Amino acid sequence: MKSLFATLNFIWSAPLNRGHRMAALGRWLSWQLRSRLSSGEVVVAFGPKTRLAATSGMAGATGNIYAGLHEFEDMAFLLHFLRPEDFFVDVGANVGSYAILAAGEAGCRVAAFEPVPATFESLGRNVRLNRLEGRVDARRVCVGARAGVVAVSAGLDCMNHVAPPGGEPDAVEAPADRLDALVECAGTTLIKIDVEGYETAVVAGAEQTLRRAETVAVIMELNGSGRRYGFDERALHERMLSFGFRPYSYEPFSRTLTALDGPNAKAGNTLYLKVDERLRRRLAEAPPRTINGTTF
Repeated sequence: MKSLFATLNFIWSAPLNRGHRMAALGRWLSWQLRSRLSSGEVVVAFGPKTRLAATSGMAGATGNIYAGLHEFEDMAFLLHFLRPEDFFVDVGANVGSYAILAAGEAGCRVAAFEPVPATFESLGRNVRLNRLEGRVDARRVCVGARAGVVAVSAGLDCMNHVAPPGGEPDAVEAPADRLDALVECAGTTLIKIDVEGYETAVVAGAEQTLRRAETVAVIMELNGSGRRYGFDERALHERMLSFGFRPYSYEPFSRTLTALDGPNAKAGNTLYLKVDERLRRRLAEAPPRTINGTTF
């Protein structure tokens, strides 16, 4: 019952559902029925040009069904910021929500990294479903501080992570490499890093990429999960500042950036930007996007 209440509250309060709440509840009910009657994945509408294949239990994917955009501020920033000539890097791509938005809606090139075998298969199906093979380079790689092999959990959906000291009961092996090696020749513009506490290792292997002038935006999850590896997220925040980034929040309806004193404590992700007038103009001049009947 507590889980049901949390889901309904998420749907009711989602920004893209305001003014369309009964329709949103209808989507939720429809999904409950379709996912239970289906023996496999169910294909649902995502953005105006894209679709997602999802199954019951895929928290991120079903969040998009319920709310239009599961992580509204960050996904809206991506849609307003990216242009077809850009290159988006998705570290911890899961089933591909961000990658599909970037390639299918914004029209840019994407490198998507997901180490968990079953999740990587779902990512690939979503790429093929949207016919984005020519724009999305999906690789089953764990991005970290060095090349090698790591163990990753496999049964926790979007909470899968690199196995900490002591291991995980369902861990599987995955190849690992540094982001600097994986995207060495790409003009990276925006990076999303969502690796359940392993962000410090990702940044350690991405210093060249993060120092590049064209890398001006990073969406990074900072929620305390780094403690499982002994990482200090305050030190990681300072490291991002050393590359020239500063933390911001983004209000999509007004296209407003607000500078923060530290990581975004009100959200799971922090938006790190190298802000100048060109970036502000890019956001202001972005074409409007409409999802679930709401334009932003």
